[in-house]
Amino acid sequence: MAEAYIVAVARSAGGKRGGRLAGVHPADLAGRVLAGLIDRAGIDPALVEDVIMGCACPGGEQGANIARNAVLAGGLPESVSGTHVDRQCGSSQQAVHFAAATVMAGVMDVVIAAGVESMTRVPMGLPWTLAAKHGFGTYRSPGIEARYPDTPFSQFGGAEMLAKKYGLTRDVLDAYALESHRRAAAATAAGKFDAEIIPLEVVTPEGEAVIHKTDEGIRADASLEKISSVKLLTEGGVISAANASQICDGAAAVLVVNERGLKALGLKPLARIHQMTVLGHDPVIMLEAPIPATQRALAKAGMGIGDIDLYEVNEAFAPVPLAWAQALGADAARMNVHGGAIALGHPLGGSGAKLMATLVSALHSTGGRYGLQTMCEAGGMANVTIVERL
Repeated sequence: MAEAYIVAVARSAGGKRGGRLAGVHPADLAGRVLAGLIDRAGIDPALVEDVIMGCACPGGEQGANIARNAVLAGGLPESVSGTHVDRQCGSSQQAVHFAAATVMAGVMDVVIAAGVESMTRVPMGLPWTLAAKHGFGTYRSPGIEARYPDTPFSQFGGAEMLAKKYGLTRDVLDAYALESHRRAAAATAAGKFDAEIIPLEVVTPEGEAVIHKTDEGIRADASLEKISSVKLLTEGGVISAANASQICDGAAAVLVVNERGLKALGLKPLARIHQMTVLGHDPVIMLEAPIPATQRALAKAGMGIGDIDLYEVNEAFAPVPLAWAQALGADAARMNVHGGAIALGHPLGGSGAKLMATLVSALHSTGGRYGLQTMCEAGGMANVTIVERL
């Protein structure tokens, strides 16, 4: 079988809502990361055959095919095409899967998988909430209502259900959130993200020109006392804004090639894509899908969880990685070793490529061989990607 290789990764540092990236149009943000990826790889951009870009809220500034707009905004040749993918939070992880499948099939040799989300400029859910507000209906069709009568699809409700199912108390969730900040702060101080972050010159909301190269959401001074003092989202629940992912602006990109692409570019691969899985699950609890998806991926790969050196399990809410580790019997010391979305932010459709950039970089810095990435997705789905460091 033909292989798919990752030869370069890049991402922006995460921006807080209203923070350093707030003044950057998402097409420009993604375009600058694409240009940074190509510059980092040292390749002729005309050799890129397609850009597959994830975005969870493709409306407004992120509408009208954000991938093509990012190609044009980033100064890539007009010959480089682009298309948008929406698998909600897993959008750019799915972009990696589509890019890998394309080069493995030999249809193309050099493809960029990417993702972007400006949650400041295009608030979460805006495309469909705005449509409903103006009388253009809702995604809840009569067929869905008949199958799930009076049953909401809510990620917040799903997080509470997941915590209850796996016996995760608020104390456990808050302690995990603190560890996310501690790991992210330590990784930043040690320069662990330098190999993946593209420094971007931006103008802050205060009008100051700065180089944005550090994830804004990390709280190096976080304490259990501060985290535990944050108000719960639901009375009697366990989820708060402090033990959930941060709203974030960001973009990321991964250069994926086959053997012909390697020869054409004259590059050495960073990693080989070993296995790709996507799975649908219960859309009500919604966030549990990474567990059966990982089980399927490992079975298809003929591997056990102990064969994996590092895991990136998206911290949409603290119960997600904790339930995943509990159900899989995974070593928590190998999971999100440089912190996760609770500290670093979760730019929705951009997170899949972002986590892949972090996973590949972490495998190289730690010397691990295999890495596994997964994330929960709206609608009760999950992607799983297993990569091998080369």
